[in-house]
This record gives sequence, structure tokens and C-alpha cells, in this order.
Amino acid sequence: MGPAEIEAVWRIESARIVAALTRFTGDFGLAEDAAQEAVAEALVSWADTPPANPGGWLMATARRRAIDTIRRRAVLQDKYALLSADVPASAPDEEIDDVLALMFISCHPVLSPESRVALTLRVVGGLTTEEIARAFLVPVPTVQARITRGKKTIAAAGIPFELPPADERRERLGGVLSVLYVIFTEGSTATSGDRLVRPDVAYEAIRLARTLAALQPDEPEVHGLLALCELTAARFPARTGPDGRPILLEDQDRRKWDLSAIRRGLTALAKASARGGLGPYGLQAAIAATHAAAPSVSETDWERIVVLYEALGRIAPSPVVDLNRAVAVAMASGPAQGLAIVDELIASDRLPGSHLIPTVRGELLTRLGRLPEARAELELAARLCANQRERSVLLGKAAALD
Repeated sequence: MGPAEIEAVWRIESARIVAALTRFTGDFGLAEDAAQEAVAEALVSWADTPPANPGGWLMATARRRAIDTIRRRAVLQDKYALLSADVPASAPDEEIDDVLALMFISCHPVLSPESRVALTLRVVGGLTTEEIARAFLVPVPTVQARITRGKKTIAAAGIPFELPPADERRERLGGVLSVLYVIFTEGSTATSGDRLVRPDVAYEAIRLARTLAALQPDEPEVHGLLALCELTAARFPARTGPDGRPILLEDQDRRKWDLSAIRRGLTALAKASARGGLGPYGLQAAIAATHAAAPSVSETDWERIVVLYEALGRIAPSPVVDLNRAVAVAMASGPAQGLAIVDELIASDRLPGSHLIPTVRGELLTRLGRLPEARAELELAARLCANQRERSVLLGKAAALD
């Protein structure tokens, strides 16, 4: 069994193994380290003779590693005695609770946002430190430091390995969803680097969102986030050309959109709507669904999108929502109306330093025929944009106005 197969097994089994070990040792950091050591041993041991039950082998090996660590520490003899026995198989419901508890620990409010993302990808998603570093374009030591700080914070805070009570779980669920949304957003539109889309990162967020939807099937916003991710990812095949060049929505070949992802997204959106109405993620998914249903930009139901953004702005106000509403208003009612909303955002200084406002303003000024102003805005947007692919598109638009 080669490294790729071992990696696939690890992605499937990691959350269950770390969760079970954490429950039995009471030590989140120890459990995660022992599981990682088991994978390192598998890379050597499985080369010639792969086990019949890879998940069971990893669990047994990780347990032995945990025992060795506790022995070296020469403390907690009661835990050593407990771990010397076989770890009993978990019941299906118990396994579900274990993985869900692991998600809530990785996204605990005491952790920094960076540590939440790193721990979730490492412990729940099974990504290596190197993979996380590549995904977010940061040095490997930075990711290692975030994970280490996260483990120390969890240990210092004495966070128990257990599901929060139902009322607290609902309050903290927003934090878990926020982490998955950050991961997916970075994958769908990279903030920096030479690629517009990082599908590996986005698809990992989708996998985790599917896991969460299976663990929390009655929560509408869980299905709403999953729907948003699926519907957005459906456009990935058409968003870039063979050379990685970004392709704008109006120029995309919609025949390349992933119809299976669209169907999955619509199914998740229906589940969200049936479980108590649409929240912020569900409303964004409804906007994505409106785009998915349209044969072209000109035939899109922009009036519906304006209404959905207005609803989103009432329950989750943000300058980005207002900026997107400005684009929809411009498509539905004309660029002058959209520009008025953008200028209000500039006057209130709600997105300082962002390339998004000058990008939208440059587009609207172009449509109004105010070309010198449009060119200046697009050039400003290019200077502020950290993603090389997106910057090249902005500079190309500015140059075309000459």
C-alpha cells in the first residue's frame, strides 16, 4: 500500500481515531500526536504487508504510542492502566458524538481564528502541516506554531472532551460553521498567490461540511452552508482557463458547470428551508441557486437576487453584503443606482484597503462611459489585490479602456 492509499485511509479514519483516543486519555494533544505517529509508522509497515483492517491497525498503533508517551511521563498511572486494556469498539451513536465533540473542541471560542482553522484541518480533516501551509500560503513553522498554541490553550483552559449542552452547542455551532466557511472561501477565491481557485482546500471544506450535516441533521444553517459550498464549487470547472487565467461569470461556459454539485446543493438548500427557514448561509446559497438556474448573466433573475441580498443584509449586515447588493442593483436597475450604493460605502469607510470596492466601482463607471475614472479605479484595485491572477485581470481591463 503506497502513500496515496495510506493518506486516503487517514482522511477517512483520522477524526474517529483522534476522537476515540481523546475520550479515553482525556488529553487532546496526546491523542492527536499519537495518531500522527501511527500514520508515520504505517508509511513504513504497510509498504510490504498492508493490514486487513487499516483503520483498526491505526487505532491499535496510536493507542500503543499513547501508552508509551504516558509511560515516559511516569505519571497518571490510572490512565496507563486504563489504556493498557483494549480500547472497546464505540457504538455508532458514540462515534458520532466523538467526532462532533472533536469539531467543537477544534473550533472552541478560546482559540484564535487562525488556530481554529489549523486545528480543524489537521485534527478533523486529517491534513498534514505541510498541506495546511500550502493551502494558506504561510510557512510550515507558522502552521506548526498555531497548532501547538491551540493545543496548549485547550490544555490550559481545561476544556473537557464532551459535547456541549444542547443550548450551548447551538450557540457555538456558528463558530464551527464560520471556520468551515473561511476554509471554503480561501479555496474558492484565494486571497493571495498565483492561483485564483484552490480546489483541494475548497473540497476539504465541503467534505467537513458534509460530515457536520450528517452529525447535526436538524440544524438548518449546517445544510445552508453545505448548499452554498456545493453550488459555488459547481462553477469551478468554468472559472479558469487551461492556463489558470480567471474567466468572469459573464464569459463562463455554463455547460462546464458541475450538474451533480448543483443537484447536491439544491437538495441541501431544500433541507435548510424545511428545517426552519434560511439563515445567512442559506440565503447566500439561495443566491447561488438563482445563478445556477440562469442560462446566462442577462437572463438571471437579478430582482430576486436583490431581494435576497436585502434579506441577508438585515440578518447579517456587512459591507461585503452591501457591495454585492450594489452589483445586483446595477444589473437589475442600472449602473447609476449601483454606483450610489458603492459611493455610500466609500463615504462610510467600511472596507478600507480592500480591492473589492474599486473593482466594482471601476466596472460600474465603465458601464456609465466614465472611462478615465474607471481606469483609475481598476488600477487602484490591481495595486490593492494580492492574488496575482486576479490582479492581471484588473490590469487587463484597465488597459482595454485606453
